[in-house]
Amino acid sequence: MVSIILQIETATKNCSVALSASGEMIALKEHYAQNFSHSEQLHGFIQEVMEEAQMKMSSLDAVAVSKGPGSYTGLRIGVAAAKGVCFALDIPLIGVNSLQILAEKYNETREAFFFPMFDARRMEVYVMVLNEKREVVKPTFAEIISPDSFNELSKKVPWVFMGEGAEKCKTLLDAPHIQYHTEIQYPSAREMVALAWHAFQSKDYEDVAYFEPFYLKDFYTTAKKIGE
Repeated sequence: MVSIILQIETATKNCSVALSASGEMIALKEHYAQNFSHSEQLHGFIQEVMEEAQMKMSSLDAVAVSKGPGSYTGLRIGVAAAKGVCFALDIPLIGVNSLQILAEKYNETREAFFFPMFDARRMEVYVMVLNEKREVVKPTFAEIISPDSFNELSKKVPWVFMGEGAEKCKTLLDAPHIQYHTEIQYPSAREMVALAWHAFQSKDYEDVAYFEPFYLKDFYTTAKKIGE
């Protein structure tokens, strides 16, 4: 029996939606926007991939959503949409780490450490460390980049830096074992397909009622002064 999964990725400036059938992508719609236009685009993209595949929403067996880390606003928009569909159709919700999605863009399988990174503030990045088998070596964490960053890891295998955040590392981390693949910038729902399918087969679902994005850090906003 074919299982239809809707993938939603809104953790960064790339708003991305994919539809898959038993682990094979059948439709994709995405758009990069510097000003984070996810709220205007996401629901239209969902409708477009369903129409392209000539399917109704009732055909869905699950929804997978990028759960963070990433943009506070982007994550909230994606998770709200995913939860809404799951509630309406009474289908499972799958949460996928946004950095793992990014790492799926790099296809090399030789022994290495992979460092998918998102830009945080100043010299800080959100990062996780994976090996060539895509196994988690170090779970998601925030790192202020310095010449000593990641020194606890072996330098006998290549370190592969990727993602928008990797740009910050170039001036402070330059060694023969470090490779930069900054052409890999943002995650996409395309790379969610295999991860979501694996989770679906394992029944690794989220609690739709209580699921919240993984922000990694609290969201701060500056309160307005009286009179402003």
